[in-house]
Amino acid sequence: MVAPADDTLVVSSGLSGRYTRALAILRSVAATSLLAILTVVAVELITRESFEQTFGFFTSVSRPAWTTCTLFLLVYLTVDALIGRKHKAVLIVAPLTLLTAFISQQKQIYLTDPLYPTDVFFGRQILELMPVLVKDRPWTAVLLAVGVIVAVCALIGVWVYAWRSFPRLTLKARAARLAIALPLLAGFGSIMDYNQFSTIRDRLQVIPIMWDQTENYLHNGFVMAFLINLPMANIHAPAGYMTDAIDRIGSDPLPAGTSHRTKPDVIVLMSESLWDPTKLTNLKLNPDPMPVIRSNQSGSVFSPEFGGLTANIEFEALTGFSNAFLPTGSIPYQQYVRNPIPSLATFFRGEGYTSRAIHPFQGWFWNRTAVYKAFGFETFKAEPDMPVMPKRGIFTADEALTKEIIREADQQENPFFFFTVTLQGHGPYEANRYAKNTIGIDGNLPFADRQVLSTYAQGVKEADDSLKMLMDWASQRDRETIIVIFGDHLPPLNTVYTSTGYMNDITASRKGTTEQMKKEHETPLMIWSNKTGAVKDIGTISPAFLSYHILKASGFEHPYYTGFLGRVHERYDVIDRYMLVDAKGKGRPDWARKKNIDPVIRDYRFLQHDIMFGKQYGLERFFQSHADLLAAGS
Repeated sequence: MVAPADDTLVVSSGLSGRYTRALAILRSVAATSLLAILTVVAVELITRESFEQTFGFFTSVSRPAWTTCTLFLLVYLTVDALIGRKHKAVLIVAPLTLLTAFISQQKQIYLTDPLYPTDVFFGRQILELMPVLVKDRPWTAVLLAVGVIVAVCALIGVWVYAWRSFPRLTLKARAARLAIALPLLAGFGSIMDYNQFSTIRDRLQVIPIMWDQTENYLHNGFVMAFLINLPMANIHAPAGYMTDAIDRIGSDPLPAGTSHRTKPDVIVLMSESLWDPTKLTNLKLNPDPMPVIRSNQSGSVFSPEFGGLTANIEFEALTGFSNAFLPTGSIPYQQYVRNPIPSLATFFRGEGYTSRAIHPFQGWFWNRTAVYKAFGFETFKAEPDMPVMPKRGIFTADEALTKEIIREADQQENPFFFFTVTLQGHGPYEANRYAKNTIGIDGNLPFADRQVLSTYAQGVKEADDSLKMLMDWASQRDRETIIVIFGDHLPPLNTVYTSTGYMNDITASRKGTTEQMKKEHETPLMIWSNKTGAVKDIGTISPAFLSYHILKASGFEHPYYTGFLGRVHERYDVIDRYMLVDAKGKGRPDWARKKNIDPVIRDYRFLQHDIMFGKQYGLERFFQSHADLLAAGS
């Protein structure tokens, strides 16, 4: 009679043990789930800066908040298994994710856009500009530094405590976690390519909205939208791209020479953050900070960016290609320019010119050394290659750079093409950059905003003065000299825009009416000849059409790439990823989502893809100078 009692006790003990283990596992998973939820909540609060929007993200059945939480749960289980201790993953993953979210939030403040995976390519640029950012907001920098130190010390303390106190995982428990989490993570990763439709992804409410990244991040949340954008560096050929598609694109014959007696010298200045501050509403600036540019203005450039990403405007201006056909958030200089690409530099070299790029900063910035070589420039004069020049703040003065351009131009015997990127106008606009600000500001404006605007306006004045110096020099030359100047984007004036009522936010909108988009993206453009004066009535154009107008003003009888770019320009003045503006000034928003796309835009995209990523079927026919230089091994 004793044995049955003992068996019952053993069975009871076994059931109790299994129940205890199951309960422990349930508690552990519940704790990890809570940590995952708290992580996602913290990330969304940082990036959205709104409790109401964060609450709406979690309570909406059409948004992937809980999918994101599940993803973090799987990541935490995986990392815990790899480390061998419970809940240790949160001390690794959460700080990195929160830091990334904070960087994204700061990027939105200054540059409109959230953080993209491709932004990792210009991390060095941000570090290089840290001194001026610290100088602009010293107390914010101090508080941030103290916060970082405190956070690091706290994290180290928690790490030490966790290593001593958090329970170890048995090999069996680690294997079980990996067996469950890894296949699910792999499956999730396999459905994240936005180029492929996925029913599962759709059911999980993860909806790629690649044509509108603001909405993409709002709908999917920061983490999920960031992951969706990971494949953006992979370029897929547009539907219909093939040899026949390129062959069907018409090209004009290539007459030799120009309509001028001699080939003119050409100097192109992309002036950092050059904009007309007199456009600000409810203010008056006295005297006019840009009288030379105003009296000779040819039109405006519609910048695809705001407050930064200069390299993207430069890419369009030099190649005649468009960012509109590339993934949102991409930076061609960092991602795509790896092999020789036709540009104004190779065109001019094919005409017997010396092609030189000049920029008073480091050559690695925006990968310019490699890019300019790929574009066919014979030489690139970066800061280390030039004499020591006076600065305004930490940036080379426009006046000094202009004198260097004149010095180098006077040494040339052959016709030359100089492309110069200035630096003095770069933000932020600290109060004491200049010994004296000479532009008065009349109107109600908060003291801090007044300081920012005063510094910026003084920079515009000095850019205008430097341009006059260059034009006066050119006026004394016998050879015709073409001078082109344009702004790359509006300056990051922060609350100056909202305080004056010029814009609804401190950064420009990506989408809106044609009038609003022009207001928030137009920068001045001047094309001037020492023989014939300023070209007038160009209107508002995309940077991609600058090459066409530069060559036309220089007297070349065929526009850039054998007339094709000119034919596109006959139909459209602005080609932006969110809007087309036709020659009559009518905007066509969300054109890329339309079922039927204008054949001339389709062919434009085909040709750009062919040269940048494809088989270069059209290279010899459309870019003869570039093809000849390649054949010669230059």
